[in-house]
Amino acid sequence: MTEMFRDKVDVALTVNGEPVEARVPAGQHLIDFLRQTVGLTGAHASCEHGVCGACTVRVNGEAVRGCLMLAAQADGAEVWTVEGLSDSAAIADLQEAFVARNAAQCGFCTPGMLVAAEELLSQGGLPSRAEIREHLSGNYCRCTGYEAIVDAVEDVARARGGEDVARARGGKGAA
Repeated sequence: MTEMFRDKVDVALTVNGEPVEARVPAGQHLIDFLRQTVGLTGAHASCEHGVCGACTVRVNGEAVRGCLMLAAQADGAEVWTVEGLSDSAAIADLQEAFVARNAAQCGFCTPGMLVAAEELLSQGGLPSRAEIREHLSGNYCRCTGYEAIVDAVEDVARARGGEDVARARGGKGAA
């Protein structure tokens, strides 16, 4: 075992609004801490290189790759996972739009997509389809071809902006 995993550090952070304190291996990644120590398995550990986005969580309001951040780096931070955003209803409209648009086929990428999409939508305004694609570009989906995901995010952005989504889409496929 490497020295990095023998040394332990104390961390105290807020996860989904709840204080969490633990003694963890110094080299433990945030995603492993959330899944193994806290028991929140919504964000997935997949590529472990920050490429796929399946491990996306929000740290102090910013979407980050949980596989690239150490738990010790999150000490003192506020962390939100897909479970917390779901329980607080912050992404209820996104979840409904993903279902309506069939944007969650196998579901593996969905938690990371939802967290990243919520980060974009929390900035307000109506992002263009190109801006939505750019913001989600670090989250890979092998099932949908992204069109349904972009449609769902655009529907929610329009609805949050007060637009009639059905009319904006010509009465077709509204969320």
